[in-house]
Amino acid sequence: MVQESKIACKKMISTGNLEIDRKMGGGIPFGTLMLVEGGASSGKSSLVQQLLWSALNTRENVALYVTEQTVHSLLRQMESLGLDVVDHFLMDRLRIFPVSVSLDDALDLKHLSRHMEEQGAAGVIAIDSLTTIVPWSDGEHIKDFLSECKGLCDSGKVVICTAHEDAFGEEIGSRTRSVCDAYIRLHVHPSGPSLLKTMEVAKIRGANMKTGNIFGFEIEPNRGLRIIPVSTARA
Repeated sequence: MVQESKIACKKMISTGNLEIDRKMGGGIPFGTLMLVEGGASSGKSSLVQQLLWSALNTRENVALYVTEQTVHSLLRQMESLGLDVVDHFLMDRLRIFPVSVSLDDALDLKHLSRHMEEQGAAGVIAIDSLTTIVPWSDGEHIKDFLSECKGLCDSGKVVICTAHEDAFGEEIGSRTRSVCDAYIRLHVHPSGPSLLKTMEVAKIRGANMKTGNIFGFEIEPNRGLRIIPVSTARA
């Protein structure tokens, strides 16, 4: 099971792993708009799921929008990481909304932001992922969506979005990363016969400790994310 963190200053979301919390400056402060970018199989969903599991265990309500999973497959995946959230789901403290993308990009983002605003009880809202939505959306629609997300964060919520590293164009991507309060980039590197995952904590505004760390990690069944020395991973 994932080791719970007990870092406590301002109100934050923990990853549930003390070592990773330290690398992330103590956790994710409430009032944060967070973007997690990375390639395929880099651990974006696993990181977000671990944050949501930890939030639920501190009695925060969570709303999760998924574009690539069903409710059943999501619950099963989280259980495989040792993140049992079924009771939270049955008690309606975890609300999961599968999102289907139509060709009407403006309605997709507008409806999504409106639906997010209606989740008044949720202290944490996550979208996993924007990858299937962004290609149908122009810059103004994305700008408006981010503005709505920032409004939710100004009310004290945490909003977490994931996206593939190539989902945004250069200009929109740069603007999106600038607007976000926290930006995490995940990488996958060939390392001999295996693959090495690394996490780059580019920024977390309001963090209790220094950020900017880059570290290796792996995703273990029944344990979730765990830091590993890069030298060990390459051995």
